[in-house]
Amino acid sequence: MSSVIISELPAMDATRFQQTPYYCEENVYLLCKTLCENGVADETGSDLFVVFISNERKQVPLWHQKASTRADGIVLWDYHVICIQRKKESDSEPLVWDLDSTLPFPSPLASYLTETIQPSFQLFAEYKRFFRVVHAPLFFKHFASDRRHMKGPDGSWIAQPPPYQPIVAQDGVLHNLSEYTAMSATDTLSSLDPETLREAISQKLGVLVSHSQLQDLFTKLP
Repeated sequence: MSSVIISELPAMDATRFQQTPYYCEENVYLLCKTLCENGVADETGSDLFVVFISNERKQVPLWHQKASTRADGIVLWDYHVICIQRKKESDSEPLVWDLDSTLPFPSPLASYLTETIQPSFQLFAEYKRFFRVVHAPLFFKHFASDRRHMKGPDGSWIAQPPPYQPIVAQDGVLHNLSEYTAMSATDTLSSLDPETLREAISQKLGVLVSHSQLQDLFTKLP
């Protein structure tokens, strides 16, 4: 994996990072690790958050995606994963690191949401997108994937897996990806008060919010 030069912020080349198509959860895991190792983020990942985007139907429309064949870049993913960086001791806006996006890398959170989520676009209720926000240090500790979700009924790969070994959780768990992508409107936070957020963000699976809550969440995180 190539190193990242801090002085190149905020415009970086996404190709400097390890990326395997259709393995966004692993790509973001390694992205966060690299940001920590190269001093772009805190060495423990305390300023990084892994964000899963999905819904109950596993059909979430996102714009400006590299995988799209359309001019507007729209793709209907079953789920997507990005990283959001929020510097605790800075007034700067949170940054979104999306390896699959055609937008600037990284992008300010507000502009990313406007361009990628297109909140003014009227969607049917079943396509509503939810966001599971997980603190990176907890993600490093608990996340695991043996890539079983990328195998067909006959055991063949739906998409060629990464060349490195699967990610195993620190406690030895081999696969829990489905826990992160499971989302329901009934599980979203009803309140973004500081105490609720403090408790939720300290949990393995973080906090689940709607797109209208996401930006506000990053202004209220402890």
